Amino acid sequence: MVTGIQLLREHRHEELWNKYCGFLDLNLAGFMEIQRHLLLEQLELLRGCELGRSVMNGTQPKTVDEFRSQVPLTTYRDYAPYFEQGKQDMLPAEPVLWQRTSGIWGEYESKWAPMTARMYEEVRSVLFAGLILATCKRKYDINLDDEPNILYAMAPPPYATGCWARMANQELPLRFLPSQSEAESMTFEARLHEGFRLAMADGLDVVFGLPSVLVAMGEQLANNGHVWNPMRQITHPRLLWRMAKGLVKSKIARRSLLPKDLWKLRGVAIGGADSSSYRQKIREMWGEDPLDGYGCTEGQIIATQAWDRNGMTFVPNLNFLEFIPENELSKERAYSGYQPKTCLLDEVRADGKYEVVITNLLGGAFVRYRLGDIIKFIATENHELGINLPQMIFYARADGFIDLAGFTRLTENMIEQAMKQAGLNCLHWVARGEGVEKPCLHLYIELETPNATHERTDTSEIETKIHHELKQLHPPYANLEEMLHLRPIRVTCLPQNSFRDFVRQNGHGGNGLGNTKVAKLNPPDSVIESLMHKAHFQVPLSHN
Repeated sequence: MVTGIQLLREHRHEELWNKYCGFLDLNLAGFMEIQRHLLLEQLELLRGCELGRSVMNGTQPKTVDEFRSQVPLTTYRDYAPYFEQGKQDMLPAEPVLWQRTSGIWGEYESKWAPMTARMYEEVRSVLFAGLILATCKRKYDINLDDEPNILYAMAPPPYATGCWARMANQELPLRFLPSQSEAESMTFEARLHEGFRLAMADGLDVVFGLPSVLVAMGEQLANNGHVWNPMRQITHPRLLWRMAKGLVKSKIARRSLLPKDLWKLRGVAIGGADSSSYRQKIREMWGEDPLDGYGCTEGQIIATQAWDRNGMTFVPNLNFLEFIPENELSKERAYSGYQPKTCLLDEVRADGKYEVVITNLLGGAFVRYRLGDIIKFIATENHELGINLPQMIFYARADGFIDLAGFTRLTENMIEQAMKQAGLNCLHWVARGEGVEKPCLHLYIELETPNATHERTDTSEIETKIHHELKQLHPPYANLEEMLHLRPIRVTCLPQNSFRDFVRQNGHGGNGLGNTKVAKLNPPDSVIESLMHKAHFQVPLSHN
């Protein structure tokens, strides 16, 4: 079988595109047939192993309909005994790799997910597709050579991004800066420092990382931060020349030095629930519109944008996909023990919001597994690109709402938009609902340009501005003032570097920002305590 690298070297671009990005040309019927065929194959494996019999409650489904009606929805709690005790012989297929995620503080500090040999091969192909899509401007546009330079701005294995880096390098020879073997033994900051140094000397083609990390890198470059100080690297002639050209560009533009002044990138790839909040900054800093993807440790790569950088298209052959409609989630919240019903991709509607449920294919372990993510379908197809499959965006976490007095349920995106429209230059923030008799939205924020001391920051003015914008954005929020005479917002300004210090203290294995996730909505008391420690504030930890 001809390989992707062979097709690339022989400039057989149409064949290369069809091999890796051909799923974008599927119609809905073709997509669903792939889903059905691979699910029935997976059911055979599940029936033959202890884990499968356990999560399927001893049922023997033989059709898609039987599977959906007989097998209960699951959470990580159903798999933890098998994964954490290493019971590999009880899984549907033998794992060749275990990935972990640090997760968001909760019942499990870490979550593990096995990957089979067949999953491994398919993920490699999808990663190649991602590189093609991140660097192309139109269909069949291949803007790659056989060894592009990529900044290693991701966590090392066993975290998913580090594992994906290894897999991608096996499908297409990539030159990571620094090399994978070096990077995986470095701290996160050391990797970025060395990567920038190498990129200054040898150039840079592609950047992949968490959006918050890419923005932080751009900010630190502009401020001569600790990740990389240009003046310490200026002795090498190639570095000197690149720096001189970059400084000229920034001076002409009358702004600080940015990454786009130093490199003309072929592409930027990002992923994460908060990616939409960072897109504009990444574009401004790095000079490329980033390709957004939707994935997770449990399901690998689930969906990706195409070359127009709008909605995302689902990948058909890694997970069987189900979706819990918003009204079913409401029923679940209202009635204890209610089991929400799902629909399939050919049953979703545009503008509808759904929680994603996945079943790993190709021997994977997760069965009707609730990801806890809410997505929104923005269209049933992409007419302009000729993609005849539903298009979606990430919307919120299923539990990612702040409920205020039953009048309103605020999402992360709503709060983010309100702060932006209020003209607030906010580097980082978290929020939670506090109080019962007088419920309020409590925002803990770190400003981009704080005053000399946090005590002097005028929070009342900030509160007024955000309150005004929330009323404009979300009429139910305005009802709190009009009907209950509540102004349900409180702001606490944190000292500079509060979030950075928190990440350093709580990052796993010294890898810091690349591995530690802070839930923006409703973080637990322990997170607020840690963030507030530096400020020496009395923290209102009670939610009553």
